[in-house]
Amino acid sequence: MKNLHVELGERSYPIYVGSGLLDNPSLIAPHVKGDECLIVSNETVAPLYLDRLRSSLNVAKVDSLVLPDGEKFKNLDTLKTIYDELLARRHSRGTTLIALGGGVVGDMTGFAAATYQRGVNFIQVPTTLLSQVDSSVGGKTGVNHPLGKNMIGAFYQPVAVIADIDSLRTLPDREFRSGIAEVIKYGLICDASFYHWLRDNASRINARDEEILAEIVYRCCKAKAEVVARDERESNIRAILNLGHTFGHAIEAVENYQGLLHGEAVAVGMLMAADLSWRLGWLDKDAVESARSLLDALGLPLTAPATMSPEAFRSAMALDKKVARGVVRLVLLRAIGEAVVTGDYPVEKLHDTLEAFC
Repeated sequence: MKNLHVELGERSYPIYVGSGLLDNPSLIAPHVKGDECLIVSNETVAPLYLDRLRSSLNVAKVDSLVLPDGEKFKNLDTLKTIYDELLARRHSRGTTLIALGGGVVGDMTGFAAATYQRGVNFIQVPTTLLSQVDSSVGGKTGVNHPLGKNMIGAFYQPVAVIADIDSLRTLPDREFRSGIAEVIKYGLICDASFYHWLRDNASRINARDEEILAEIVYRCCKAKAEVVARDERESNIRAILNLGHTFGHAIEAVENYQGLLHGEAVAVGMLMAADLSWRLGWLDKDAVESARSLLDALGLPLTAPATMSPEAFRSAMALDKKVARGVVRLVLLRAIGEAVVTGDYPVEKLHDTLEAFC
């Protein structure tokens, strides 16, 4: 097992990465404050891991709630079922909410924890690659609105993140590849050596080599922890973690969260960001082709869905949270391993990229 910390003063917390962590009561127990907790999972993950997690909790009252699985259920209606369960089971301000699942479960459970009785204890137990390397760390919580992704939420940090690599063995291939997109993101935005390491180990990644996966989760969590410690509420540098997300969120919203998975949409978005960076003269063509080759080697999509048009992109992107004074601010690349957030680009160059990918 490896562990590291997200350094946020009094709200600092550990991230544990390794195998067999779900069966280790000594990891979880110190972070459960009080004698009651609610485990929130979904119908895919619960049959695999809920009983194992429950048996690791030495708590008098352990309730559980199983939600439907899928991004389309990440909304206020589903969030209400968490509040309903907490109230029906008479959970107090001393309760602990435990998110057992992927990014959707983690985001909704975290938002419920942030708002139930004005804030209760919260632990992340991510079971997908995407949630282990990205969404479980940093305290972004929330739900989607029909007009935009993650438009309703709060920054609310967990007290611990427990990433059991063993849970990745049961991930469907498509979900696994979706998580890989967020892994590649870290190489592109801040760690060129990690990016080249991913290229060198593509075949072992596809084979889900346990040693490689443990290294991937650790290095991504370390990178994100460092960024979050510098900018918890995304006032400046943390925005680089959104490489490809403005384009990707537009795809998800237009498809009503029933088309490409989040990581798949982000993969297309990252390639679009690289393309625009090339059109601006910041990134050379070889770098763009290198990114395209890596995404392709790891089974990720390279073009926008047929449902997308330049007009659909522009309309959805106008609702992005990074829009400032009517300008869509984008995360672009100066080089592999160097990202910048900017709204200073010729609009016609953006239009050229949209046309090229639609």
